[in-house]
Order: sequence, then structure tokens, then C-alpha cells
Amino acid sequence: MRRTTAFTVGRLGPDDAAAFRTVRLDGLARHPEAFGASWEVESEQPLAWFAATLEGQAVFGAWSWEGELIGVAALYVPEAPKLRHKGTLWGVFVSPDARGDGVGTALIAAVMAHAETCVDDVGLSVGAANSEAVRRYEAAGFMRYGLEPRVLRISDVFYDEVLMSLSLNRRG
Repeated sequence: MRRTTAFTVGRLGPDDAAAFRTVRLDGLARHPEAFGASWEVESEQPLAWFAATLEGQAVFGAWSWEGELIGVAALYVPEAPKLRHKGTLWGVFVSPDARGDGVGTALIAAVMAHAETCVDDVGLSVGAANSEAVRRYEAAGFMRYGLEPRVLRISDVFYDEVLMSLSLNRRG
């Protein structure tokens, strides 16, 4: 019988850097094909680097009732004036034991609620072979607008990515 995970979702701060680092590295190690970043590079970064990420970007986490960080999702907003109307959803990962309980959906909803306060559109890219994630993003309102071939190369294997976007602009 599968255990149901009770959880809460909130924005992470610099004090959450150690927990964020653990979950982030777990995701990079388990699913290298799902992230442009690599475990080899990020595992060498000091804790202060992860704290700076949490301070400079909107990163949300899901905490189990036992106090364990079980998932993360983030929004990147460019600083350039001509680009800052469009954010990027990135780094979505839920620990395997917490999957199937709505954690990913709740994290995406938290990021999108934040995005509505600061951007007009949100884009993302997702591995073309990850049909479950594509369905989850479509359920959140994202639309496919393209397929970029050979985005990632891991050893001699190439991975395509689906490009998706969601307009939050209520003005037109």
C-alpha cells in the first residue's frame, strides 16, 4: 500500500540551502536527461552558491510533515528590461517517494501564483520523452509551441525538448 504524503509548500530562503542542495543534487543524479545543469558541476558548488540561488530567484519547496524537503520548483526572471516580462519555470523535481501525491502539481501552482505577480508569460522546456511531465504542464495551462531537437547530449545520446509557454497577461 502506498503511503500518502502530507506536505506544505512555501518559498525557500537562504537558510534552506542545505536541504535545497540535497534535493537538487538528487534530481540531477537520478534524471540527468531532465536538466540542463549537471550533477558533476553543481555538486562541486559550495553551500553559499545554493543560498545565493535561493536569495536571487523564486524557488519553492514542498516539505513533508516530517520536515523533509521532498520537492522543488523555481521561477527565473531575467533582469534585462526587455526580457523581464517573461519568466522561466525551471528545476522541477519531486523525490520518488513523494510522487503521485500532488506535490509536483502544488509546486507548479505555487510558482505560477508567484509568476502572476511579476511576469506576463512563463516558458519552460521539458524532455520530449517525459510524457508525464508534459501532461502535467498541459494540465496547468501550458501550450506546446515547438520541439527543439538534440538539446542535451549525455555521452553519445541526444535528448529533444518540448518547448511550452503560458500567457498570464490579462491585458490582451
